Amino acid sequence: MIFADELAVVTGGASGLGAATARALAAAGMRPVIFDLSEVAGRALADELGGLFARVDVADPESVVQGFAQLRSEGGLRVLVNCAGIGPAAKTVSRGVAHDPAVFMRAVTVNLGGTFNCASQAAAIMAALDPIGADQARGVIINTASVAAFDGQIGQVAYAASKGGIVGMTLPMARDLADKGIRVCTIAPGLFLTSLLHSLPPEAQASLGGQVPYPSRLGDPTEFAALALQIVTNPMLNGEVIRLDGAIRMAPR
Repeated sequence: MIFADELAVVTGGASGLGAATARALAAAGMRPVIFDLSEVAGRALADELGGLFARVDVADPESVVQGFAQLRSEGGLRVLVNCAGIGPAAKTVSRGVAHDPAVFMRAVTVNLGGTFNCASQAAAIMAALDPIGADQARGVIINTASVAAFDGQIGQVAYAASKGGIVGMTLPMARDLADKGIRVCTIAPGLFLTSLLHSLPPEAQASLGGQVPYPSRLGDPTEFAALALQIVTNPMLNGEVIRLDGAIRMAPR
């Protein structure tokens, strides 16, 4: 691992995709930093992995600034994985009532704005570090979109818009940071067994998993984490959005 013993921030790192990614980065020799609103779970995981925790609201730019400021004395920040997000469900018009604009903007603020807030702050720290290795690398930023960015379902207009923004941000951000030795990629996961789906009964989980062409099951968070780790370690992965979905293309509902 080119970035062994250095810091890797994972937003939304206390659970689900983020927690699996923090574990994978720690196993690869990095020191994970959990950004999350859940203090109990976040601190417990950070302690388990020998990492750090900061209570950060990614939708609040000042909270993000403060979170990253805590890291400046802890060593080099080389990796950011943005997993924090929300998934509201509402139609553009339902029973004659327009979609609540506050709900729409909250999704955009948390998912898209939060991703940008963390990526821009992390990039500023990475850009000031000494480059490493033959490629003069300074860091890697990995964002999380969703297949909803491409196949948004009924009731996902806010969620799909926010995730589509992350997709659209990927290439220009990678181009912005190329001369600084910082790579940017986005993972667009399909149906994964996160806390939301864990709450469903087994038959509902099996039904959802059966929609996936192959393998016909829900994705495991460790599979997301494995791709995140591959992006960190493979220097030619840059400016790319990678669907991780078992070839699913979501139906309208």
